[in-house]
Amino acid sequence: MAEETIFVNDATSEKPIQEIERLLHQLDGIERVLLDTSDGEIKVEFDDEKISIEQIVNTLKQHNFC
Repeated sequence: MAEETIFVNDATSEKPIQEIERLLHQLDGIERVLLDTSDGEIKVEFDDEKISIEQIVNTLKQHNFC
């Protein structure tokens, strides 16, 4: 299992946070998503044999979060 930190400026209020959590939990290989609402920090734990950090970031980019 791998862990990475991503910063998303919009991840500081309830609606974007819920959308980010929903998006990431739909991806195969995501184990855990933790968001820090004070600074938009997202810690993602994932199975790096199923998904890469690049795929996670690309998903966020496709939905205009990065």
